[in-house]
Amino acid sequence: MSYKWLQWAKRIQAISQSGVSFTQDKFDQERYQELIKLSAEIIADYSDYNMEAVEQLFLLEQGYQTPKVDVRGVVFNKDKILLVKEEIDNKWSLPGGFCDVGLSPSENVIKEIQEEAGLEVQKKKLMAVYDMEKHQHSPQPYHFYKFFIHCEVLGGALAEGIETIDVDFFDENSLPSLSEGRNTLSQLKQMFHYYRNPEEPTYFD
Repeated sequence: MSYKWLQWAKRIQAISQSGVSFTQDKFDQERYQELIKLSAEIIADYSDYNMEAVEQLFLLEQGYQTPKVDVRGVVFNKDKILLVKEEIDNKWSLPGGFCDVGLSPSENVIKEIQEEAGLEVQKKKLMAVYDMEKHQHSPQPYHFYKFFIHCEVLGGALAEGIETIDVDFFDENSLPSLSEGRNTLSQLKQMFHYYRNPEEPTYFD
């Protein structure tokens, strides 16, 4: 799925954000700020985000803008994959979220699985790194890299968290409605393939 308008808007925003951060010319500052607003208008007009929400997201950005990092925990039990039901959209995803500063990708995913699904896990393998713009994700205002990390259960018990309203293991042929901003059907299918073929190298891009 191609969202050229979204790619252009995010590129305009990223270049303008860098300009705001580094230019010393007050007139260029005004021009870059106007371009940031224009990019927000494009995203708000073509997506489910309202203008105020997009502007607030962009106001949080400082300095040179780079892709954000999202981690997803891949946990299997008897050929079934762990998914959590997101409160925000009532759909299912691999447990995970934005990486917190000060924690490594694996430390982040271990924390997210415990908080969202109630399980204590340890990392096993980095299964994939996805550039979300090259896959079938729903439109997002930011550019993300998504780290899918295979983990095995050490303890705990299934339990929903603050941002999740259900948690369960699902068979490959009985997957629920997915939160496509977080993970796509083809990505989950690939995780099942990698689980059954552990010798496969890590996927990237």
